[in-house]
Amino acid sequence: MPLDDHDDAFERRLSAALEDATRACPPHSPDLVDRATARGHRLRRVRAFQVGAGCAALTLVALGGTLLGTGGSGGAAAPQDLSPAASGAARPPATTISGEEMIATLKGLLPKDGTVSDASGTGSTGTGKRVPTAKLTYTDARGSSSLDIAVGRLGPGDRPGGCLPVQVRPYDRCEAHKLPDGSTLYTTRSFTHPNSDTGQRRWYAELVTADGADLVVQEFGGGDEKASDGTADPAFSLGQLSTIVQSPAWRKAIDAVPAPATGAPTTPQRQADSGKRMAEVLTSLLPSGGRITDLHTDTGLVQLVHDDGHGKSMIEADVQSDMTDALAGHMSCPSDADDADCRSRTLPDGTQVKVTRQGSEKGGSAVVWTADTLRPDGRRVLVREINSYAESGPVTRPEPPLSLERLQAMALERKWLG
Repeated sequence: MPLDDHDDAFERRLSAALEDATRACPPHSPDLVDRATARGHRLRRVRAFQVGAGCAALTLVALGGTLLGTGGSGGAAAPQDLSPAASGAARPPATTISGEEMIATLKGLLPKDGTVSDASGTGSTGTGKRVPTAKLTYTDARGSSSLDIAVGRLGPGDRPGGCLPVQVRPYDRCEAHKLPDGSTLYTTRSFTHPNSDTGQRRWYAELVTADGADLVVQEFGGGDEKASDGTADPAFSLGQLSTIVQSPAWRKAIDAVPAPATGAPTTPQRQADSGKRMAEVLTSLLPSGGRITDLHTDTGLVQLVHDDGHGKSMIEADVQSDMTDALAGHMSCPSDADDADCRSRTLPDGTQVKVTRQGSEKGGSAVVWTADTLRPDGRRVLVREINSYAESGPVTRPEPPLSLERLQAMALERKWLG
């Protein structure tokens, strides 16, 4: 299947559209992490770029980590000719590149002792409506791996995928390194199914150059995505992927993706301000003495991992507006629900409150406790916690750390309303 046939390739540039759609539909409480995942611009099949300017990704805290050394066999090579010659230099006029050229470029960067099959590619017309990609299967004495690359450019306010939050990808092993020319290289060992630490392995490298080019190369061990249940390592090491993605051979492909319109975006700054305020509110409501890690925010959403010394727990808060119609019928418990698992009531001021505890819907054994509140003016505040650092991660404590009563008090806190 061609790369551009995969719908989930567009998830990393659909933040604004997804948020609008989300606010128009009643979100089911356990799906908040999924919304964060979508709004967090997940790396999936391949990246699609230029869907819209100003889409902001997750604000990630403490990416951390050191990466591969430069030089040497299979190591990360220093990028050449991928950054502008001088700061502020104008980019040359956009050219075009064909899918056949993309395939040839990728083939030319691979070891000659293997064979290539099932190659396909897409070119660019120079208008930004389609990005250059290449995909193929590489086979050598160790087995087969599916390999693909997409070349794009970040628009104003866009952020790279980078290292995705542990709450979304609990089994990823991601490292980031700032290169001397101002580029940033991210490498990740992952799995095809994000909720599992077994099965087909998926490794990828992302390079973001100083002038905004964004290249992602990824591989799937054993063949095409989801085509293998094996656990074999992919054919190329992260060092080799890093060398491929940094090759100056991609210069023509980069030039074939025109620079986005310039200008100071306002939405990302508003998002950053909102995220900072929400993080301050959530941390102020947590018990003192705990350790907070893996904090990240998006518009109206804050998530973190809290460790009180008895195990890690993911805690998050979601704030939305104009939710009265969308949540009609959602704020009451089913008639057959046990009071221990679901309780709902309406406060004297008209605020509807529902607290629940239920098992994870991610296939794991974690439990999810939630306090959901809807005020008469349509403002919704939902606070939830999990007895793991991720809903699909391993259980780290018998129960979440905060009582349902405390969750309810946190959700009713007026600090969320600004």
